[in-house]
Amino acid sequence: MRKKITVIGAGHVGEVTAFKLAEKELGDVVLLDIIEDMPIGKGLDMREGGPVGKYDSAVMGTNSYADTADSDIIVVTAGKPRKPGMSRDELLEANVNIVKPITEEVIKFSPNAMLLVVTNPLDAMVYTAYKVSKFPKNRVFGMAGILDTTRFRAFISMELNVSVENIQALVLGGHGDTMVPIARYTTISGIPLTHFLRPDRIDAIIERTRKGGGEIVKYLKTGSAYYAPSLAVAEMVESIVKDKKKILPCSAYLEGEYGINDLYFGVPVKLGAGGVEEIIQIELTDEEKEAIKNSEAAVRNIVNLIKF
Repeated sequence: MRKKITVIGAGHVGEVTAFKLAEKELGDVVLLDIIEDMPIGKGLDMREGGPVGKYDSAVMGTNSYADTADSDIIVVTAGKPRKPGMSRDELLEANVNIVKPITEEVIKFSPNAMLLVVTNPLDAMVYTAYKVSKFPKNRVFGMAGILDTTRFRAFISMELNVSVENIQALVLGGHGDTMVPIARYTTISGIPLTHFLRPDRIDAIIERTRKGGGEIVKYLKTGSAYYAPSLAVAEMVESIVKDKKKILPCSAYLEGEYGINDLYFGVPVKLGAGGVEEIIQIELTDEEKEAIKNSEAAVRNIVNLIKF
């Protein structure tokens, strides 16, 4: 029996995510949105693409949470998008008021599901879903680090004109301007990035990575990124559904790891059928530890503003 995956929010991120999950045949997909009939039309369009796209996954759009019952994985993409000049943090109040009731609804119908949160500000929104759902920490996590990492890898590829497939990178910390790309753990076919680039060019790429989301918002003007985020979600879902146990940077709940407690934060995790099965702790330099502390402080300042 195929897994049942629900995507909440049929905007750009939600619709592309639903399509990629169906196309990769990771499960049957339910696409939910509060806008009347819109997700039904998008779901039907995806279902009709199955014969030529060569995927058998069923896709259904809906306005009813009842149709999400017994989901194995719930992906929350719903929320207000960023606009030019707006930080992720400014989205906090509006999106808490969206993610909180969504979480309350989905757990009624799918008490054994995993919650994968995409809504920004990411670390605060996944913390909200965790507190509201009262699910075990391994079943609630956020997509952020994979997106940050793929941007880092893309910019390195553009700089060096090498295949993105050869580039391994790691980005830790909160999903925002205080994220911490770790150049020491970034390699190209196992060769350290420092072999290819001067420190000033690495610093420039790191800075562009930190501002990557804002760069997209600036060009789109009326929304934010959706292709790269959706592909990042699909990689996470695939690792869970196929129990691949990939080591991926995700927003996970920390209880002492990296010296951080009671906070969702971007770290490498082993992602498998059990959700977050292990948090991987790596050695950091004093400079990297300081950057992690700064990122932690930024995330905690936002989380502390949430009223439950």
